[in-house]
Amino acid sequence: MTPAETVRLFYQEIVSQNQLHRLAEFVSPACCLWAEGQLVPVGIEGMADHIAATKATYPDYCLRITRQFSCGDYVISQFVMEGTHQGEWLGIQPSGRRLSFSGINVDRVVEGKLVEHSGAVNTFETLWDAGLIGPLHRPDPQEPHP
Repeated sequence: MTPAETVRLFYQEIVSQNQLHRLAEFVSPACCLWAEGQLVPVGIEGMADHIAATKATYPDYCLRITRQFSCGDYVISQFVMEGTHQGEWLGIQPSGRRLSFSGINVDRVVEGKLVEHSGAVNTFETLWDAGLIGPLHRPDPQEPHP
């Protein structure tokens, strides 16, 4: 299986179909996540926690890869993630609405297993369009402070 095929199967079947009991087939014990420009070791358990945190907010979420590019061990996947907002996230109360997010993941696959993961999801547009976030009221600088 190519690295791109491994990544596609991992996200579209293992993650989306909640087959987390199969993580060890796809995730290396030495797996790391990129956080704030640094590789953070997480292993299989940490990847399970990472996925579980998203599932806590969107229990039925599924991820569909729309495009992929691979070069050597690295795979870049553009995706659409959809799920029902049923858990609190960053102070945003559950809306019960089905939401759709776009994003990009960058994964590194060595010997058939994920050894690095990073990504970015466009949460702003979706949450704004759904009315779940809005502008902050900033006082007029000309008004006196109370």
